[in-house]
Amino acid sequence: MSRRAYPLKTYRIPQTDLEVSRLAYGCMNIGGRWDRTPLTDAEKAAAVDVVVAAVEAGITLFDHADIYTYGKSEAAFAEVWQRLPGLREKIVLQSKCGIRFQGHPHPSDPGRYDFSYRHIMASVEDILRRLKTDYLDILLLHRPDPLVEPEEVARAFSILHARGLVRYFGVSNHTAAQIDLLRRSVDQPLVINQVELNLLHAPLIDEGIMANQAGGPSALAAGTLDYCRLHEMLVQAWSPVAGGKLFNPPDDAEERVQGAAEVVARLAEAKQTSKEAIVLAWLLRHPAPIQPIFGTTKPERVQASCLADTVTLSREEWYALFTAARGAQVP
Repeated sequence: MSRRAYPLKTYRIPQTDLEVSRLAYGCMNIGGRWDRTPLTDAEKAAAVDVVVAAVEAGITLFDHADIYTYGKSEAAFAEVWQRLPGLREKIVLQSKCGIRFQGHPHPSDPGRYDFSYRHIMASVEDILRRLKTDYLDILLLHRPDPLVEPEEVARAFSILHARGLVRYFGVSNHTAAQIDLLRRSVDQPLVINQVELNLLHAPLIDEGIMANQAGGPSALAAGTLDYCRLHEMLVQAWSPVAGGKLFNPPDDAEERVQGAAEVVARLAEAKQTSKEAIVLAWLLRHPAPIQPIFGTTKPERVQASCLADTVTLSREEWYALFTAARGAQVP
């Protein structure tokens, strides 16, 4: 493994013994096409290349979900064990379960969420098999299931933990109330809430200044960010660069996107860094703290993203980005 140019700063995930890089790598798209066709050798090689680039850049947390490219992302990731023997004990592997595809296992089945005991247990078994590992460091429940029975979740978590198959647990896309409902039954601490959060989608931050304003906060916001801070849950941000819209916005992009992209470009030039670094540093600047999960499939953009760890934004720079992206000054 080549020597990386700089060490990444770390977070200690609250209520755990896990020390992780402030930036995490999201493996959603390393499995090729979103269908059930087998992985090709080229797709496996490309996946290993970008994962190795992330490891060499200092990334230590790798985020998966059982649905990513129909499970192929986890299978592609497992190819890295041959390239980097001994890596497993040096990284944190996280995966998610709870989303079920339309038409599976029966053609008439709808797309749905499933936090049943049976599904959680079967999902973890399949995740471990695809990743070729004996345990997960963290398991997250992917999206809230309206039919959740917290006692079933608690039973699954307790057995998975007792058997050494999952060390820690958390949720994704959950509100404060939904987390409290689970916490009432689950014995293990819920240590992470992974949510969509970026400059162009920041209701969890915006709600704090929009209380009692026209429009009001979104349903997911509803105090969720402050709740996670109060209850020692690490906030992870998925889609942290908003799909790259802030790097080269199309000519027909809305005004706030164009304006935010201009501020990103100006700050990147002033600080002699990448645009990716500025967008990700905006999240890192928040005191929550927030761990961005970026998911580029290009090794060179891994390095560009990791530069965020070297960037410090002033309060004024943070607000310049925030107000440009929201398309209005703070009230």
